[in-house]
Order: sequence, then C-alpha cells, then structure tokens
Amino acid sequence: MKIPVFVSSPTSLSPSQEAARTVIVQQLDDNDLEPRALGRSDYPTELPLREVLLIARHCSGGVILGFEQCRADSGVLKPGTSAEKRVSTPLTFPSPWNHLESGILFGLRLPILVFREEGITGGVFDNGVSDVFVHPIPSPDITGTAKAALKQVFQRWAGKVREHYYDDKRA
Repeated sequence: MKIPVFVSSPTSLSPSQEAARTVIVQQLDDNDLEPRALGRSDYPTELPLREVLLIARHCSGGVILGFEQCRADSGVLKPGTSAEKRVSTPLTFPSPWNHLESGILFGLRLPILVFREEGITGGVFDNGVSDVFVHPIPSPDITGTAKAALKQVFQRWAGKVREHYYDDKRA
C-alpha cells in the first residue's frame, strides 16, 4: 500500500511543466508514495478549500510545485508606500493555491517538500519562511548527478513521511 501525500500543483500546465511534474510524480512512485491532489486524483463535493483540508488530513506529507501561472511584464510593487518600486523586467507568479495549500499542510505539521520554477518567489517560495529548503523544479531530462541528488532529497523526505504515517497510525 502506498502512503498518500498531497501535491499542490496547478491543473493547467504547459507541456514542459507537465513533463517536470511527471519527474516529481515518478519520484513519489519510486518511494511508494501516492500523489493526491484536488482536480487530479480527488474532485470536490463541497467548497474547494474545505476539500483541500479533507484530502490533506488523510495525507502524511506534501509537495508544493511552484509553476509559473501568471506573468506581468511591467508594474508597480507596493504602490503608495515608501518601498514602492517600478518593475521593468517580467515577474512570474505561481498559483495562489500553492500558498493556501502549503499553509494547510504546515498547519497539519506534515513534512513538506517545496519546488519552484526560476523566477517564482514570495510566500512559501522564499527561503527562510519555513524550515523547508526550496528546491528548483527539476528539468524533464534530468540525468546523472542531478538525478541522484533529486533522488536523495526525495528519500530523506520520504523517510519523514513514513515516520509521520506510522506514528499517526499508532495513535
């Protein structure tokens, strides 16, 4: 039996993003973990945010995938404040659901693994926000030492997931 883990990822991804997501899902499978996600493995019967909580309560870990979902080519950050700043290079943003779902997972004290595409920042994707290291999204054609390093990251995290799962089952 595979241990369920919540995967926070947009359902609409570009082909290269979907290929990168597949690399992550394969790592889950290699570690006998089952990905659970709203809109992919589970579909809401109630309010979506409540459904996320219900799914997450049955999981023993979480993976946050920060894929670009919005791009702003220009704009103003913190308008009307002393920290106001004009943006001249494109800014990329993840799905806001990544932040909501990671907050739920954190609140449930689940082991979390966070990945982000180049340029994704803010909230859970900022280093030092939680005790979790933020990893780059793996390339779909990952090989060699990079693949071995990714495998080690998943094995360490999967150990924490199993610990949570079996401790939770004894309670």
